[in-house]
Amino acid sequence: MLQIKDLTYRIAGRTLLDGASLHVPVGHRFGLIGRNGTGKSTLFKLITGELHADGGSIELRKGARLGVLPQEAPGGPESLLETVLAADIERAALMQEAETVTDGMRIAEIHTRLADIDAHTAEARAAKILSGLGFDHDAQQRPCSSFSGGWRTRVALAGTLFAEPDLLLLDEPSNYLDLEATLWLESFLRNYQRTLIIISHDKDLLNNVVTEIAHLDQTKLVKYTGNYAFFEKTRREQMELLAGMARKQETQRKHLQSFVDRFRAKASKARQAQSRLKMLEKMQPVVGIVEEHTASLTFQAGEELSSPIITMEGCTVGYTPGKPVLRHLNLRIDMDDRIALLGSNGNGKSTFAKLIAGRLKPETGKMQKSGKLKIGFFAQHQLDEMHPEETAYQHLAAKMEHAVEPKVRARLGQFGFTREKTDTPVSQLSGGEKARLNFCLIAEEKPHLLILDEPTNHLDVDSREALIEGLNAYEGAVLLISHDPHLVSLVADRLWLVKDGGVHAFEGDIEDYKREVLDGARGGNNNRKNESESAPAQPKLSGKEARKARAAARAALAPKQQELKRLERQMQDLAARQAALETDLADPATYDKGPAHQAKLTDQIGRIKADLARTEEKWLALSEELEAQGAA
Repeated sequence: MLQIKDLTYRIAGRTLLDGASLHVPVGHRFGLIGRNGTGKSTLFKLITGELHADGGSIELRKGARLGVLPQEAPGGPESLLETVLAADIERAALMQEAETVTDGMRIAEIHTRLADIDAHTAEARAAKILSGLGFDHDAQQRPCSSFSGGWRTRVALAGTLFAEPDLLLLDEPSNYLDLEATLWLESFLRNYQRTLIIISHDKDLLNNVVTEIAHLDQTKLVKYTGNYAFFEKTRREQMELLAGMARKQETQRKHLQSFVDRFRAKASKARQAQSRLKMLEKMQPVVGIVEEHTASLTFQAGEELSSPIITMEGCTVGYTPGKPVLRHLNLRIDMDDRIALLGSNGNGKSTFAKLIAGRLKPETGKMQKSGKLKIGFFAQHQLDEMHPEETAYQHLAAKMEHAVEPKVRARLGQFGFTREKTDTPVSQLSGGEKARLNFCLIAEEKPHLLILDEPTNHLDVDSREALIEGLNAYEGAVLLISHDPHLVSLVADRLWLVKDGGVHAFEGDIEDYKREVLDGARGGNNNRKNESESAPAQPKLSGKEARKARAAARAALAPKQQELKRLERQMQDLAARQAALETDLADPATYDKGPAHQAKLTDQIGRIKADLARTEEKWLALSEELEAQGAA
């Protein structure tokens, strides 16, 4: 489908890609990962032709249709449904031509092609996709212009998915989705029958959707078979292996150098010393995996307050008098609470966060806060409200009024800012850098309660993990709104569901909530075609029966899952054996054992490579089989 060969691209004197290569076969699902700023989005622009490479080539299969989110979200008078239908350009053109064409042969060709692309189910498929992304039937009939920017971005995504391109490129598609829509998107992409490359820092999305990883690191693309979890494990093992090889080489180097230092002046040992000196000169250093420093995100709470720090009795809140968004709120928040808000976008999660933060006042009821309570509030709109002409240093210095310059810069350094970035205007910082600056500003206030509304948008994987560590070390209360189940599961110990105008405790964990969402998924699996509209309704199972059914399904799949794990272990063993043999082959002492020994090692490496390739093929086939059965 896609062949990238020796790709080189430079911008503003900085090299983002240097001899990068990657082969993407038809029907494969790749996750493109790497730290923020390494060039992932740039690579997408090179693939689409928006940018032109300095060297190398990008070859797309002839006639292949490319799908990417448009830069501008739709905002015209057309309805959401009409907008999505229009995204399939071929279908729209054929439908228009069919209305005016008079040639019988052409009419037949048009209708044959419309049947081939399943045009008769187009409206139903478009409606299902919109439903999965959070738009009910009434919303689908409204004009695009009546929705906010975030919701219009969803419409653009719906159109891109509906068009079913041969190669689908998605850059952080879950950033503007709630958890419910993200889970639907996972299901859709997991069943996508064409080729997919997705840029994402969402571990769950990568683990549940992709079968291969392309890691953009140090200007190169490195391919890994498996999902993100397998990539992490493989890379960790590679780092440990290379570290061991480097230690071994250093020991050998010291031994050789010691001999040279001791005997190079002695005539009887001069030849041996000279020989070892040449070995030292020829010895190539082991190139390790360079791990960039990951910023820590440290939050310090203010002095401990007596619980509860916030209580609500019969509170009602909204934006327009007489039209409340949330009603009858009877809740309390304690100093040690870690609460995550669940619920679809538009149900009032952000409204509730604003109420707690003091940005909104209750219309009715009683709300009490501790007199000394300090609240740190993180929201996406705050990133756009920073002074664009001011630097990160100027923003923090205004908070630390009496602090000396080195202390201010040191504090920014703790949040991952280099000297250069410290003095860079905010307008030139990336989304992730703005987020880290906002975290730094919030942390300086030493809040008793942190309210975080989608804090992981724009953060790479390492920064997300740093945020998790920082929140778990924080001794104050946390109120979290996030579509990232990984973050929720590791930080929150209480779940509140915002739904139907209320906020109530959810009995269960995030996995229970995910199952509940998927069981009642909006629109079902929206990637299925030719679904019978007259299919008889299935009897609804009781909770106990449903659990038994799930247990039986898991039991039936257990042997295949065990085989998958066995293949993973086999791949790891083969990779370790290959690395060990290659280490032996690179050892200068090997060449003292003669050509026959070298040939034996080379032959062994070749056989292991072949075994590894066969095992990877089996692993991939079994992974896809399990995914099709909903067990991957």
